[in-house]
Amino acid sequence: MDNITPTIREELINYLSDFTLEKRLKLIQDVLSHRTRYLTVVLENIYQSQNASAVLRSCECFGIQDVHVIENSNRFSVNPKVVMGSTKWLNIHKYNKHSNNTLHAISSLKEKGYRIVATSPHIHLTTLNDFDVEKGKFALFFGTELTGLSDDVVNNADEFLLIPTYGFTESLNISVSAAICIQTLTNKLRYSEINYKLSPSEAQLIMHEWLRLSIKSWRSIEKRFLSGKN
Repeated sequence: MDNITPTIREELINYLSDFTLEKRLKLIQDVLSHRTRYLTVVLENIYQSQNASAVLRSCECFGIQDVHVIENSNRFSVNPKVVMGSTKWLNIHKYNKHSNNTLHAISSLKEKGYRIVATSPHIHLTTLNDFDVEKGKFALFFGTELTGLSDDVVNNADEFLLIPTYGFTESLNISVSAAICIQTLTNKLRYSEINYKLSPSEAQLIMHEWLRLSIKSWRSIEKRFLSGKN
């Protein structure tokens, strides 16, 4: 983000807070207190901007901080009317520079300790209600609207997750599936004893960024503050 030390950043956050309405500051602090990276969402090759945008909005609403976007044959785009400004509060990580972006994303997430969880109506070992959130942090993969997840995800998944349905239609729309999974699993986290919230250092960085997003003249204010530290 920058070269500011944690101590100076904390002072800067306090300084910027004086330029924020008390009601706004309280809202930022409250939202931040519910944020998590224990659960993250991965979108593979989504091509309908309305669906992608709806998933991002659901992630923000239910407190998920990171969304990972795999761009293979389809370029990821959002619909401003659907996201309703939610994307600016999220960290969106794109994978589009490798010969196989899916495998690169899976490898990166596994290195960070995430379980790879494939959502699929065809292959399943666990239903949504039975999914064990206590086994460790996890990344939920959602596939393209027409064909679902790629073989690369299926072959490298640690677990498979199914939303039970009881009608003639085989599967739900991706944005609906994501919203149901996110709401159910974040609710499980909040009623568990898992330490699912952001670490103090993560929360500090995000608090700083959110204050910047909330203050129109943050650049000049920060420059004035930091000049006094030299």
